[in-house]
Amino acid sequence: MCVDVAVSELTEDQARSELARLSKVLLAANNDYYTKDAKLIDADYDALKLRNAAIEKRFPQLKRDDSPTDQVGATPSAGFGKITHAVRMLSLSNAFNDTDVEEFDASVSKFLGTSDGILYTAEPKIDGLSLSIRYEQGQLVHAATRGDGETGENVTENAKTIQDIPHQIQNAPDILEVRGEVYMSHADFESLNARHAERGGKVFSNPRNAAAGSLRQLDVEITRARPLKFFAYAWGALSTPLSDTQMGAINALESYGFSTNPLTKLCASPQEMIAHYREIEAQRATLGYDIDGVVYKVNDLALQGRLGFRSTTPRWAIAHKFPAELAWTRLEAIDIQVGRTGALSPVARLSPVTVGGVVVSNATLHNQDYIEGRDGKGADIRGGKDIRVGDWVQVYRAGDVIPKIADVDITKRTGDEVAFVFPNVCPECGSEAVREDGDAVHRCTGGMICPAQAIEKLKHFVSRGAFDIDGFGAKQVEQFYNDGWISEPSDIFMLEERYGSGLQQLKNREGWGAKSAQKLFDAISDRREIDLARMIFALGIRHVGDSSAALLALNYGDWTSFEAAMTNATIGEGTIWDDLLSIDGVGAVMAKSLILAFHQDAERASIDRLAAHLTIKNAQKPANDSPVTGKIVVFSGTLEKMSRAEAKATAESLGAKVSGSVSAKTDILVAGPGAGSKAKKAAELEILTLDEDGWLDLIGGS
Repeated sequence: MCVDVAVSELTEDQARSELARLSKVLLAANNDYYTKDAKLIDADYDALKLRNAAIEKRFPQLKRDDSPTDQVGATPSAGFGKITHAVRMLSLSNAFNDTDVEEFDASVSKFLGTSDGILYTAEPKIDGLSLSIRYEQGQLVHAATRGDGETGENVTENAKTIQDIPHQIQNAPDILEVRGEVYMSHADFESLNARHAERGGKVFSNPRNAAAGSLRQLDVEITRARPLKFFAYAWGALSTPLSDTQMGAINALESYGFSTNPLTKLCASPQEMIAHYREIEAQRATLGYDIDGVVYKVNDLALQGRLGFRSTTPRWAIAHKFPAELAWTRLEAIDIQVGRTGALSPVARLSPVTVGGVVVSNATLHNQDYIEGRDGKGADIRGGKDIRVGDWVQVYRAGDVIPKIADVDITKRTGDEVAFVFPNVCPECGSEAVREDGDAVHRCTGGMICPAQAIEKLKHFVSRGAFDIDGFGAKQVEQFYNDGWISEPSDIFMLEERYGSGLQQLKNREGWGAKSAQKLFDAISDRREIDLARMIFALGIRHVGDSSAALLALNYGDWTSFEAAMTNATIGEGTIWDDLLSIDGVGAVMAKSLILAFHQDAERASIDRLAAHLTIKNAQKPANDSPVTGKIVVFSGTLEKMSRAEAKATAESLGAKVSGSVSAKTDILVAGPGAGSKAKKAAELEILTLDEDGWLDLIGGS
């Protein structure tokens, strides 16, 4: 044994033996702590880890494949698999005041083209973790988290430990996906934290984190020991309908043995919805579990079907969020963070304060105008009071998520407070920071020579909506960038060639072994083939989000066409510019940003280097084989049998592209009364023009 021998005195054979001993002891301790909630060694644990790391640093060639350095928690027998949702799990758009609710109701009526009152359900919005549970022939088959909406984690065995989730159900459809929220009650949360604190274990910040962490345990026995609950409120795939109404479907779920929220109520108007919201808000503190608002849904499922979906949210539902909770604290400093588009964002550093059950020490300050007490148009906010370092400020969590500063108490000023002077140079690279006319923020002009922009662009590139490289996240981006291994996206696809072998290998870095290195290389290789929409979004072009990228991909179809259009486009003029603006959802600001990205030499060269490593898959056309699949359709004038929004949604669901203007590429103009100049231009271009009845006949409507 060489336990007492200093690391500097170990021979190679002694080091090999000591690493084997330390691996056994430390991995056993990890297992005891993370899977049994018991810590068998205390202060010695850290000392042993430091000794193990020191030996590995002195003898890197001796690092074991099962090195404790590479372990986070206990080594699982197997990680979570992935399950693709048969029906996407979408998020909800938000309402923050009564006017938003009234506008939601008005938008539903306008879309449906009706003045009749709409019936809604109103139910508490549980602050938990979304879960989808699939039953076939009454048997629980699998359960999955929301994930990215399309693919979630397989947590079937963990879900089976929750008492509110039946393993078998009677008299249900042959295929039934029940959706709802996993949560933890306040009493159970406090009890769990008390037990963990007694053992020196992890203490959760709030019940939602506790529920999420408990459901996503790799050891099912840990989940079984955690007091999780489940409310059912929705469904995914169905072999037969549950009901013809939302409320009827909820009652059906209750009849199958699921817990549904007793505060769910039918409302016949926005006024009734808001009144029920007030009732639930008044009970919030006594419910015994966390909620962060009330969800309204159109009750008639046939109307839900007509309303359909936006890219990420349904049109037939909205979440009315509770006002953010408030707290006062001292502003200790203001720092500047630089984002991937070069925006200089001021961040408040606060004396830690609890807001809504979460300890907050940072908050956004938006921009220079906000700090100085003005809005974007120059009008006073907060009565014109500026925010100074040393001030007492009121903090709130917008939507119960993002901390922001709402107000400042100038009566507490002592004279020692310091007014903040917004910098005119980038704090990261020293380049000039400019604020263009009409822009609310200062931006660094350094581009990719600015490390903050480069790192943030790389983080965006590997993010979930972009390339989503398994095992390559923000931590790895910072690590590899700071060490000079990557500076732009194309470098990621050169990592294995550069650092897979030789003296400087990834497997020899701290935190990496041969298996983890190869796993990362394989994950990167898997992303050499990428969808066109993901590729466009991953470029991180200003104003281009994931839904915009999808629109562009669908319009251009393939990378060659998209790249050629952006290369040959001229800002503000020409056919390509007009075609770009004709894409419904693309405006002049986004179009200009796209073209500039492909016309700036350094950025364009970076894009070309990236594309050379990839196979970019063509955009998938909608599956519909309809008479209008692939056609460019323009709607003009008044429609009488459906609203303009409904007509557009129907056309897109049939595979058509809807444009806002008539051009030589337009295939069909649907012209109602008052079509005006668009009808005239269509006639000049000899474009097929249909009235509303003709359009419905073409698509098979009635």
